Amino acid sequence: DVQLVESGGGSVQTGGSLRLSCAASGYTYSRYCVGWFRQAPGKTREAVATFATDIASEGILDYADSVKGRFTISKDNGKNTLYLQMNSLELEDTAMYYCAASYPDSTRSCAVVAGELWVGYWGKGTQVTVS
Repeated sequence: DVQLVESGGGSVQTGGSLRLSCAASGYTYSRYCVGWFRQAPGKTREAVATFATDIASEGILDYADSVKGRFTISKDNGKNTLYLQMNSLELEDTAMYYCAASYPDSTRSCAVVAGELWVGYWGKGTQVTVS
């Protein structure tokens, strides 16, 4: 079974930083699409950042406009862990953050604009509160 387990959430003041982690089991991050989504109270879940690995094993990163320049997605294939470094946090970043991964045979685009269409697996989420 595939399991994605997020950690690193918490409470932070405006302008602060957090780093989220997502450890995978039963899944290999070195291939396919992975990413982070978030859902604020009363709002729909939205894509924050995605990381696609193409045929040449080159990474293609994409970010929501609201986080560009502040958030960085990365992964450690050796540790099978996905990260989201969040800097200059704003009140509007308060949300539950979810790790996501595509099915192994998925050919769907995992650009941020694609939303959740490409997601096959979800983590249970980690809460980020900015005050």
